[in-house]
Formats: sequence, C-alpha cells, structure tokens
Amino acid sequence: QVQLVESGGGLVQAGESLRLSCAASGSIFSINRMGWYRQAPGKQRELVAVITSGGTTNYLDTVKGRFTISRDNAKNTVYLQMNSLQPEDTAVYYCNALVTVHRMGTYAHDQYWGQGTPVTVSS
Repeated sequence: QVQLVESGGGLVQAGESLRLSCAASGSIFSINRMGWYRQAPGKQRELVAVITSGGTTNYLDTVKGRFTISRDNAKNTVYLQMNSLQPEDTAVYYCNALVTVHRMGTYAHDQYWGQGTPVTVSS
C-alpha cells in the first residue's frame, strides 16, 4: 500500500505565497508522475501542475508564471510553490501520484491520492 501525506496549506492574503509538500511512502518501486489537483466549492477537480520522473512539467494556464512544481526523487516528495496567490486559487489541493508497485511477482501501475490540504486566499 502507498500513502501520500500533504502539508503546507493555510490561510493567506492575496499576493502572498504558500508551499505545499506531499510525501509518498509504502511499497513503492518507482513513481512515474506526481501532480497537484485542486477542487473549489461547487466546482470540478482540476489539474494544477504535474511533473514526470524526468522533470517535465505542465501547468494549468491560470497558474503559469505563479506556481512552480518540483520533486525530490530521493525523498519521494513533490512540492508546489505558489506565489502571488489570488482569491480564485482558494480550494482544497490534492496530491496525486502514479506509482509502480511490485506485487505478487509482477509490477503494477496504481494511482494514489492524498487526503487534501485546504488553501484559502483572502482579498
């Protein structure tokens, strides 16, 4: 089993910054892709940023230039540095990972989610 534990959410004012962290642990062979999603009240969950094992990144258009995703492969941890936060960034942020596990003599690719960490930006 694999667990994702997030931290770093909170309440900030517009223009301020936050850094989210997500650490993966458990029976991990490798982590292929890690990312951050968010879900605002009454809205669908959306992809904010993703990073591959090779370091390729992709961002939601509205966060480009403000958010930076990075990862520490040795620690199985992904980060999201969020600068110039705006009220529209208010949401619960979820960590996501596509993990290769070794199970019953074979390899499988499973997707895991963190429990979510709330980010609230006041105007």
